[in-house]
Amino acid sequence: MRKLSLVLLVLVLVGCGDESANEVKDEVADTGPEKEIIWKKDGKEMVLIPAGLFEMGDHHDNMGSALPVHTVELDAFYMDVHEVTVGQFREFVNQSGYKYGGNWDDVAKFSPGDDYPMVYVSWNDATAYAKWAGKKLPTEAEWEYAARGGLTGKRYPWGDEAATAEKANYGKNIRKTTIAGNYPANGYGLYDMAGNVWEWCQDWYDKDYYNNSPTKNPLGSSTGVSRGLRGGDWYYISDTLRVAYRGYSNPDDRYHTYGFRCVASGSK
Repeated sequence: MRKLSLVLLVLVLVGCGDESANEVKDEVADTGPEKEIIWKKDGKEMVLIPAGLFEMGDHHDNMGSALPVHTVELDAFYMDVHEVTVGQFREFVNQSGYKYGGNWDDVAKFSPGDDYPMVYVSWNDATAYAKWAGKKLPTEAEWEYAARGGLTGKRYPWGDEAATAEKANYGKNIRKTTIAGNYPANGYGLYDMAGNVWEWCQDWYDKDYYNNSPTKNPLGSSTGVSRGLRGGDWYYISDTLRVAYRGYSNPDDRYHTYGFRCVASGSK
């Protein structure tokens, strides 16, 4: 009789152990995507930008193309922590055989090393890199949401305080780019969302798009002649550093102030 009782006790304990193991597995399965990852193809550090709602646009300074301020809802996505660097873009060209139409000597004048952001890069160049890496360029909505870093209704990634040489590279303070990540990160851990280089966005630019933009994951106008640029650069004044400021250019244009970073899906 005692042997039978011991057998039953062992079976009960084993059963409890299985249930505990299953609970642990369920907890692990429900933790969601990693907050920080290294993207295998290009070795870029990326951070998860959480899903959420935000007010897109700027009511502070009556910027016509940034009005009306409107609510946007975005799914989670990953974004490159830093702008794509000279070294990373060169590696893309070497591995893919992409026919880069710019001049590497010109690049070196303003980004004099592999750890500096790539410049003289067109929207087409940036899109080719993103496709090779298995990513894409951010939409204007994704870019602005990420640049705000969790802050609500502020002018800059750091808040409403005026831009200074300690916060960003702008206004010809240095007369060239600075190494990617040289200035403080925003609330999401992203560097150089203001200044250093303009960053290409996926969207066709339409100054009136906000009048009829969909609320959920807006992609920008379906047609146009220019593509969006965000974030300002090392050359221009502080107004262009505002998170809602909308720049634009022809997708073939390459300038000493144009660069980019990529995004990827944040789903599990």
